Amino acid sequence: MAVIGGVAAAVVGLTGVGVYALVGSDGDGEDGKGTVSAAGDGKAREVKKGPLSAEEVRSAAKEFLGAWAQGDPKKAAALTDDSGEAGKALAAFRSKAHVSKLALTPKAAEGEKVPFSATAHISYGTKTGSWSYDSALQVVRDTSTGQPVVDWKPSVLHPKLGKDQTIRTDEKGTPPVEAVDRNGKPLEPSAHPTLARVITDIGKRYGDKTDGSPGLQVRVVDAKGKTKHVLRQLSKPSPGRLKTTLDAGVQSAAEKAVDGESKAAVVAIKPSTGEILAAANAPAKAFNIALSGSLAPGSTMKVISSAMLLDKGLASPGKAHPCPKYFEYGGWKFHNDDKFEIKGGTFAQSFARSCNTAFISQAPELKDDDLTKEARDVFGIGLNWQTGTGTFDGSVPVQSEAQMASSLIGQGGVRMNPLNMASVAATAQSGTFRQPVIVPASVDNRTLAKASRTMKPGVHEDLKSLMKLTAQSGTAAEAMSGLSGDIGAKTGSAEVDGQKKPNAWFTAYSGDVASAAVVPASGHGGENAGPVVKKVLQAAGG
Repeated sequence: MAVIGGVAAAVVGLTGVGVYALVGSDGDGEDGKGTVSAAGDGKAREVKKGPLSAEEVRSAAKEFLGAWAQGDPKKAAALTDDSGEAGKALAAFRSKAHVSKLALTPKAAEGEKVPFSATAHISYGTKTGSWSYDSALQVVRDTSTGQPVVDWKPSVLHPKLGKDQTIRTDEKGTPPVEAVDRNGKPLEPSAHPTLARVITDIGKRYGDKTDGSPGLQVRVVDAKGKTKHVLRQLSKPSPGRLKTTLDAGVQSAAEKAVDGESKAAVVAIKPSTGEILAAANAPAKAFNIALSGSLAPGSTMKVISSAMLLDKGLASPGKAHPCPKYFEYGGWKFHNDDKFEIKGGTFAQSFARSCNTAFISQAPELKDDDLTKEARDVFGIGLNWQTGTGTFDGSVPVQSEAQMASSLIGQGGVRMNPLNMASVAATAQSGTFRQPVIVPASVDNRTLAKASRTMKPGVHEDLKSLMKLTAQSGTAAEAMSGLSGDIGAKTGSAEVDGQKKPNAWFTAYSGDVASAAVVPASGHGGENAGPVVKKVLQAAGG
């Protein structure tokens, strides 16, 4: 048999029979006298009651540990106050943990508690090893017989063992994972600290889908076989390669783009596939706003609102569209940034300059759930995304009156993060929602979320023209300068109660790359979040 990890499977002086190092007598003490009960033969028998003597505690512990060490679960279980449960657990300990030999050594009793040390010898196929730990048992007086017995609890077998749990020795745990990017380049948490939690999470989710091995482990599992604790690593694990959709170069660029900001997040996606190329946060080890944040997206939401208005015939790029200084709806007076107005302007001009009232003015023509349906059915917002790691998938709740109107400009109850808004830009670029993924669906054949309909060709063409105008001569022009070809963008500034400056948002696409960023409490989106997105788009070759 092999010797695992260089640890010899032998313990000096131990045999299959337990080794006992009992302390000297503490005196017999006085046993309490109890009531009289009838025995099976009809004769009265005295049932002891009252405190246990030190001798009773030592004797009960010694007898139980001896039976357990000798591999006699039935006898050991009979010395407890729950022979049924104890018997099953003791038998499973031998068979499922693959214990071939066991040595148990009691320590000095602490009242009715008896600590003990255990050394188990493991034999699993041709592999062997040893495993030592400390546990304890409690001796109580049986209420029906008066005899001292072990108070049975799963923790007697091991202190980390709970109800409906067992100890197993096998190679079926989750192997460690070496996450690599789309080109096979390792993604080390030390090099990409902002990805540390994501790498850990996908390792737990997909480690068993790789070619890695967990090594031989002694572990606590629940009723479904899920690992709760690894008690002993008997042989070295070998990591499995898990390929992600990330691009190490784009990821590094995203990290540099947010570096220096007190708080910021950015995500990049391929519109043609939905593959996530990068996700970065600042500070790197802070909460993952990029994938799990829940913030009002401000005017970047107008991408979805515009698609809805275009689809309903309530707006058209070249047609006149109202952009007054104020518009009142639902008892609330809305206004534009710096209270500007566009007299006789078109919807394209209102979009490019991010006119709030151009959208609020259409609220009387809308049903309370129109925006919710557009966001869900065309852009996939609020569906259950299966990206491969934990994400917040956006929320556009059904609202009414002023709150519904506010939702049109990304305030009210609308909540997004850079992942969601990068996906919105990606859908605008391609015309079709493709659920973002960071671990390819082929790894586990999971079902990805699908929007119920694609954008109408005419709506898609008009929406792209609006976003291109904004990128070339609107509020996003400065940030997008130097980029050409198939480009589009939208800026946003989301007001937050009690915050002096708004959260800056920016979402854009360039070729087959879409990106979105948020820089909280910084000001206008074009000035603060725009440069972050531009750096990522350039790094991705968009």
